[in-house]
Amino acid sequence: MNRTARVERATSETKLVVEVDLDGTGASSISTGVGFYDHMLTALSKHSGVDIRVQADGDLHIDAHHTVEDVAIALGQAFAEALGDKKGITRYGDALIPMDEVLVQAAVDLSGRPYFVHAEPENMTPMIGPDYPTSLTKHVLETFAFNARITLHVRVLYAGRDAHHIVEGQFKALARALRTALALDGRSGIPSTKGAL
Repeated sequence: MNRTARVERATSETKLVVEVDLDGTGASSISTGVGFYDHMLTALSKHSGVDIRVQADGDLHIDAHHTVEDVAIALGQAFAEALGDKKGITRYGDALIPMDEVLVQAAVDLSGRPYFVHAEPENMTPMIGPDYPTSLTKHVLETFAFNARITLHVRVLYAGRDAHHIVEGQFKALARALRTALALDGRSGIPSTKGAL
């Protein structure tokens, strides 16, 4: 079984390539031009065990939005393609992740039915570093979920003072939930009473 995919996306705003190997070791090569986003995608790769390569060039002279969004679109599409018919996957995964003073819960269902539920503090510091608006996190997770065709719930159960920790906890919780859901459980069938996902 070869659970890999490569997605290229080119618009008037961005040009990018995303590659994933769902059965990797968590190796990554991430270059979006948005430093904190690179950090989050590196964490996603490391803690999910999925090899991720991203090379993106976008209109960062405007802001980070188009680049961050388009990478999330392509990353979701790559996950969906790499999953194939989903035979033998665990399907469900969840994680409860502490990030110092922050606690985040994520749950995923590789269902083929895109859905997203999200809860995080509303009064976070508006920027992390010079180029990552904290408001993008919800958009990234939702965009990824819809393009990967998965159900994703992410909740910040409690948060402290540090927006960096709040966002990083969300990416790490997603990563660990995906690690479980993507795992092959030794069965050959599709884990659904419908016979398809």
